[in-house]
Amino acid sequence: MIPFNKAYLTGREMEYMRQAVESGDLCGNGPFTKRCQGFFEEKYGFLKCLLTTSCTDALEMAAILTGVGSGDEVIVPSYTFVSTAIAFLRTGAKVVFADSRADEPNIDAAAIESLITPRTKVIAPVHYAGCACDMDAIMEIANRRGLLVVEDAAQAVDSFYKGRPLGSIGHLGCFSFHETKNITSGEGGMLAVNDERFLRRAEIVWEKGTNRAEFYRGAVNKYGWVDIGSSFLMSEALAAFLWAQVESLDEIQSRRKAIWNRYAEFFGAYRGKVSLPVLPEGATNNAHMFYLLFHDLAARTEFIAKMKESGVGCTFHYLPLHSSKYYETRHDGRPLPNCDRYADTLARMPLYCGLEKDLDKVLAAAEKALA
Repeated sequence: MIPFNKAYLTGREMEYMRQAVESGDLCGNGPFTKRCQGFFEEKYGFLKCLLTTSCTDALEMAAILTGVGSGDEVIVPSYTFVSTAIAFLRTGAKVVFADSRADEPNIDAAAIESLITPRTKVIAPVHYAGCACDMDAIMEIANRRGLLVVEDAAQAVDSFYKGRPLGSIGHLGCFSFHETKNITSGEGGMLAVNDERFLRRAEIVWEKGTNRAEFYRGAVNKYGWVDIGSSFLMSEALAAFLWAQVESLDEIQSRRKAIWNRYAEFFGAYRGKVSLPVLPEGATNNAHMFYLLFHDLAARTEFIAKMKESGVGCTFHYLPLHSSKYYETRHDGRPLPNCDRYADTLARMPLYCGLEKDLDKVLAAAEKALA
């Protein structure tokens, strides 16, 4: 069976993890953590990067930093993973779900203005498949209405919008290094801080609400409990694993893009039966995902089943959060038809480094399934 996803190893992960173990510096914020954070700060221009145990943790840090709580509202796309919403719900805020665009799954920026009330404090766009939302429109609304923007860039490492790295445009950006992402530490994430107002507090929240990081830098002569926070730091062993991936980022991206382009060329001959990903204006493609859109749920279900029969793992993606068992009674009842359509019709193709040797088999299976 050709899996939907398979983690790629560069060959240096175990050696770096051994170095971390032998150093005795395992709890986080050690040499490998600093290397990874410094890489992202230098390459992409983030003011400050903090490795976390997951993107969920990064989002929860962002929610704390924005200060939202009971009575506040946060605008979130319904077509996303549950972490985007849960991070703000845990602070007591109300999530207001927005629909996707008609032409691609990202949040419909044109619909955001109508969702803003005097209680709105944050917009949390999600860059689906690593392709940028309309950040010009979103930032214009946010700046005009005095709102904060938290970019959920879980899928968007090394992706850009009009020359600007995703995750660097909003006030805060959140990334994932989960096993399914372009580069991975198994589980892992990162908070990118882009606004000076949040620099000091982000580090405190990251360090369980203490100013321990300042103490280790020699900025204070003792540290204590000064704020709320949690144990958000990634362990040094996982940071060592991630560093091996970071070193190979360019190679990984090149190989993934080659596979993505093969898919685009192949499925271009089947337009009419399927629709291909749309790259928004000004957005680059980081080859995180290649998806197909079918006419209806039945066609999507049949395709996935036929691919499985041929030994190829394909899968659908998000179920709408606004109609989920947990939130359906909390949603305000607005229909979100585009979100529902993507939930019913979108199928994801296998995409990982190492797929190259099996790609002809995958395409042959797709040809059979679409015949």
